[in-house]
Amino acid sequence: MSDLAKDKSIFIGNGVVFSGSIKAPNQAIISGTVDGDLEAKDVVVGASGVVTGTTTADSIDVKGQMNETIVSRDVLIVRGTGSVKGDVTYGEIEIERGGEVKGDMNQR
Repeated sequence: MSDLAKDKSIFIGNGVVFSGSIKAPNQAIISGTVDGDLEAKDVVVGASGVVTGTTTADSIDVKGQMNETIVSRDVLIVRGTGSVKGDVTYGEIEIERGGEVKGDMNQR
């Protein structure tokens, strides 16, 4: 990853709790807890990550938990350890064995 891309990305580490809105031009990597709106080009929710609120991105990769409103313009990947609950909108979706998706699902 170039230095420029790193400058426009955010990482919320394990054990960190963030409340509020995040807008990152590149990638948001969440291993802690985010309670609020999250917008980025790409979102990666690690196995220990929990996001509750409205999340909007081109691609979303979920190993942890996402709750409420999830909008993935291109692809939503729910890994075997991942859980997505709420109103889900996606371009394409991939759910690994063990992954969980509950709620209203709409393909763009």
